[in-house]
Amino acid sequence: MNATDTYAILSDMLVTVLIGSGPILAIALGVGLVIAFFQALTQIQEMTLTFVPKIVAIFLGLLASSPFIYGTVKKLSDTVFDLIASGSV
Repeated sequence: MNATDTYAILSDMLVTVLIGSGPILAIALGVGLVIAFFQALTQIQEMTLTFVPKIVAIFLGLLASSPFIYGTVKKLSDTVFDLIASGSV
C-alpha cells in the first residue's frame, strides 16, 4: 500500500461522511430557518420553541434516511474490507 492508496481511502471516507450526514444537516438547517423566521415575525423568544421541533425533525429525518446512510457506509466498508482481504493493506 502506497501513499496514493491511502489518499484514496481517506478521500472516500470524507466523501462518505459528508454524503451520509448531508440529509440530517439539511433538515436541521431548514427547520432552524423556519423557526427563526417564526420567532422574528411573532417576537416569541422561547428556548423550547427552537429545541423541541428541531430534535423531533432530526429524529424523524434520521429514521427516514437511515437506509441511505447505511448504504453509503456499507459501500465504503466493503471496499476497505476487500482491500484488507486481498492483502494490499
